[in-house]
Amino acid sequence: MRILSFTLAALALSVPVTAAEAPAKVTVTLANFSFTPSDLHLHAGQPVTIHFTNSGSGGHDFTAPEFFAAATMDAANRARVEGAKGRVALGKGESSDVTLTPKAGTYKAHCSHFMHSSLGMTGKVVVD
Repeated sequence: MRILSFTLAALALSVPVTAAEAPAKVTVTLANFSFTPSDLHLHAGQPVTIHFTNSGSGGHDFTAPEFFAAATMDAANRARVEGAKGRVALGKGESSDVTLTPKAGTYKAHCSHFMHSSLGMTGKVVVD
């Protein structure tokens, strides 16, 4: 009986413990008057970490209040999108990660800096 107990204990210790699956990761690059990709495609109900990076020569933001309001996220991530403002603001060379679970829909995105959206800094988030 001891051998069986020892064997079962050894077997239990040798089985790897699987951590919760990490969220998918996508990158959105903010540049001078563009987002890359301009259309971000995500899956409803599936956690994702969006890595925002600013490669432009000055400050930019990714503003999508309806998208961020509809998504589920913890308080720390909600603070990164400035709560109800629904934007990720970055200075030159900065980056930030936001982890969330998106809700189905199509949402507009833009840079809220003066004239940036009229110069082409717009996009959308499509969640299916």
